[in-house]
Amino acid sequence: METHNRGSTAKRYFVFLWLSTLLFYGGGATAQNDSSRIRVSVVLVQLSVAVTDRKGNYVSGLRPEDFTIVEDKIPEKIATFEEGNEPTRRLIDPGPSNSRSMMPAATSATPGAAGEDAVISGSQAIGSNVFILFDTSNYMYRGFVFAQDAIADFIRSLEGVSKVALYSYSRDLSRVATLTPDRYQVLRGVRSTVAGDDAALYNSLLMTVKDAAPLTGRKAIVVFSNGPDNASLVPPEDVAELAQSTGTIIYMISTREAETEPVSAAVFERMSKATGGKAYFSKDWRDEKQAFNSIREDLAHLYAISYYPQPNANRGWRAITVKLASKDMQKYHIRTRDGYRLLQQTQTSGGLAVPVGPESASK
Repeated sequence: METHNRGSTAKRYFVFLWLSTLLFYGGGATAQNDSSRIRVSVVLVQLSVAVTDRKGNYVSGLRPEDFTIVEDKIPEKIATFEEGNEPTRRLIDPGPSNSRSMMPAATSATPGAAGEDAVISGSQAIGSNVFILFDTSNYMYRGFVFAQDAIADFIRSLEGVSKVALYSYSRDLSRVATLTPDRYQVLRGVRSTVAGDDAALYNSLLMTVKDAAPLTGRKAIVVFSNGPDNASLVPPEDVAELAQSTGTIIYMISTREAETEPVSAAVFERMSKATGGKAYFSKDWRDEKQAFNSIREDLAHLYAISYYPQPNANRGWRAITVKLASKDMQKYHIRTRDGYRLLQQTQTSGGLAVPVGPESASK
């Protein structure tokens, strides 16, 4: 029992270190540095929403007024709206007066009057940022070249995606090609990967989520895994929660080998669903390519919706419900994340970050 407790404590401490690093370097909150009061501004909550019919076909052409958003049973007003690769539209100004100076770069164009439907100009407002996390552990010896080909084809086919990054992992994470608009650089990185060592998927996925966290707009991590995790210290539930709280979609592509391991298959399903993504289990290289094509289509049809949260005393997990307003549209299916947790942050007089108050929700 004592050994189990020590192992659990070590895992939680590892996660705390990563969360503290995220809060200090990647957070968007501001804190008022005095001995008696801490002031933190909630900025923006960003959602990536897929709408499909009963046959799984994407429903396009929906408007902002077709959606209703509730956070902890509190109705929210849509602030920005984007369909697929169309320009982002700003619908309202920031709600909280103390958050005006903290608007994310992707929504920093000069707004019109409150309630005015304005188009946000600039390329930063269009497209997604995609991180590809490639399993290069010893599980990948069989079919490694086919996996490289499937990833390369996926990269070439991406349209409306602003930047792509390629990370690989075995026991450690390797940032083969950091986030860049240069597809050739990423493709060269794919061919440079080699297989070997154990698989620390959840450790590596946590670090990838941390890299994606500060980004505004749509962001997704596409994981290609050939087997279960056998070397991580981080529990997958903590990775999924951080991805939810930072608005990062996780797509999982794995082989039938991982599917035959019930625990890993269940974790992959839960993690992807919790973040608004999907899990795919491929029996051969043809299925792998089909899974990548499905993800590409999904990214191209997502609605990007954001809102400035109404006053909410809850400083823990906040539940989000997205529905379609019209009764005629209730037959459609909505897929998105179901909530986020306010991360904690403050700053001491010595400049050290200590998690004690709500972080910016600019996710």
